[in-house]
Amino acid sequence: MTDRKLHLDTVAVMALLACCAVWGLGQVAAKVTLAEVPPLTQAALRSCGAAVLVALWAGWRGIPLFHRDRTLAAGLWAGLLFAVEFGLIFTGLKFTTASRMVVFVYLAPFVVALGMPLIARNERLDVLQSVGLIAAFGGVAWAFAEGFQQPSVGELQWLGDALGVLGAVFWGATTLVIRGTRLSVAAPEKTLLYQLAVSGLALGLAAWLTGEPWPARLSLLPATALAFQVVVVCFASYLLWFWLMRHYPATQLSAFTLLTPVLGLLAGVALMGDPLTLRLMAALVAVSAGIALVHRGGPAVRVSPMRQGGRDEPT
Repeated sequence: MTDRKLHLDTVAVMALLACCAVWGLGQVAAKVTLAEVPPLTQAALRSCGAAVLVALWAGWRGIPLFHRDRTLAAGLWAGLLFAVEFGLIFTGLKFTTASRMVVFVYLAPFVVALGMPLIARNERLDVLQSVGLIAAFGGVAWAFAEGFQQPSVGELQWLGDALGVLGAVFWGATTLVIRGTRLSVAAPEKTLLYQLAVSGLALGLAAWLTGEPWPARLSLLPATALAFQVVVVCFASYLLWFWLMRHYPATQLSAFTLLTPVLGLLAGVALMGDPLTLRLMAALVAVSAGIALVHRGGPAVRVSPMRQGGRDEPT
């Protein structure tokens, strides 16, 4: 048996900071790769590549992946939601900047916050946390309106932003499926493999059905960016994220990852030359304030211990 922790400790905060930095750079890497690899094809390649790495990792550690544990249905749902999420995000990057996308994608905590009380009543947000999330949402909504009034990267900027918001909804839904089903007690490697393998196949099929061309060439920078997505983003950081979800309150974790837009926006501006507008800066300030409020809040009810698939230590 392993107790779920009530608050984020030093280990969780450091791990989250590392994940946030990686995910912020991930949007930049995806935008760079789009120069030579179409969005659905790119998403399929990174999912399939990371799925192979996860299977090899689990085999090396002796973690069973294919035993019957009644997680198949939930795993298929999580994988399909994961596929839709990244199909939306990568397509949206064709119309908006990496800096804007990374801000809109991290509306996912709102979906988690609204849905978690239906799964675990002891993970309701308190008043202070709710104020923090509302503040962040208000800033992001104001920045979104810029796409209709004064687009900085093209007339279809609003479409890219909207696809990012939809991607956030599907990311939050994926989190809820994981927490609300037997996947919550499955090995993180198995949960991740479901998402990567199913999404890789689904995205590959979608790329074929929509007639996306296979990249004629792959130069060094896009190839490096794609490799970064496969190895660091999809493999290493996601394993770490799922481990965190099994040991800490999901609403606090998801809200704290709102730090990612800060790092992602800075990366987009510094590495891609993305325009830094007043509205986007205001959204960044609102998100930062929201993080502070959410992190200072805490659950009012003790979280019960959870079984870890028969193991005494984290996988």
